[in-house]
Amino acid sequence: MALQYAKDQPEGFINSITNVAIVGATGQIGKVFTEHLLKSGKQTVTALTRSGSEATLPYGVKNAPIDYNDEATLIAALKGQDFLVITLALSAPPDTHSKLVRAAAMAGVPYIMPNAYGTDFYGKPKLLDDIPALKFILANVKEIEELGASWIGLTPNFWYEYSLGVGPFTYGFDFPNRTATFYDQGTTKINTTTWPQCGRALAALVNLKRLPEDEKDHSVTLAQFCNQPVYISSFTLSQREMLDSINKLLNRTDDDWKISYQPTDERFKEGLEELANGNGAGFLKALYARVFDSASGGIFETHNDVLGLPKEDLDEATLAAHHWAIAQAKK
Repeated sequence: MALQYAKDQPEGFINSITNVAIVGATGQIGKVFTEHLLKSGKQTVTALTRSGSEATLPYGVKNAPIDYNDEATLIAALKGQDFLVITLALSAPPDTHSKLVRAAAMAGVPYIMPNAYGTDFYGKPKLLDDIPALKFILANVKEIEELGASWIGLTPNFWYEYSLGVGPFTYGFDFPNRTATFYDQGTTKINTTTWPQCGRALAALVNLKRLPEDEKDHSVTLAQFCNQPVYISSFTLSQREMLDSINKLLNRTDDDWKISYQPTDERFKEGLEELANGNGAGFLKALYARVFDSASGGIFETHNDVLGLPKEDLDEATLAAHHWAIAQAKK
């Protein structure tokens, strides 16, 4: 595609993002995105919510009630929006994403961030072959492009707080029972990203110019990220380093944990078997096992510097993950 410039756009073109719509504004990652968009203060933020929803939106967020079975409500809510952020739970009906992007295309939304916050599967065919569900996610992403809009995929690999605290089927830690399962020897490093870093990345993206002003403008613009993933990270860590951080914060040693070791390939197959037997956590176990397999490559170069993202404190992030895990255990 030929490079476009703002100076050549039709009269009335605004070279910035002024209106952002978000689906799932009160969900786990959605509320983080919303918080950082509001903190930025440069866009009008609109939350698409199901008609009749009793969810409380943060002050300053506009509410746009929708009915997923009435396309007209989706189109009306998305008219005039410059950027749509989709965050959906795994339990959402499988056609929800398509309904949203089709309505966005008809409403003329130029940029869509798809519900694909996770592993770097865009350029890894082996990962797609091993985890069939990822092909469904990739198809959702590609549908945006086929409809004439542009997608910008935020790719943090795994969320640090969630993965450390949700249970042993992700990063292998079970805080309540003090067990740790290491993939292989627990020394394989991967990229992992905190929720706040994801929020900062989204805010940085929507505050970029859409296009360079002219041939002399070499600043970073949204055009550079269209129809490709944006890679971000907080830390590049092994499970061994995670446990060291946990022990430091909680004043523990390895003797306080029951530590076991499991080959990644064995754990991958075990996860697929669990999934086949109706255990949804098996999907995560298989996915994480594949990414922790050194042959799959859980490390990638990031756009952190391009987006101006800060370096973070590992112990602070580990403490946040521990607090989140305790809160989940009490639910």
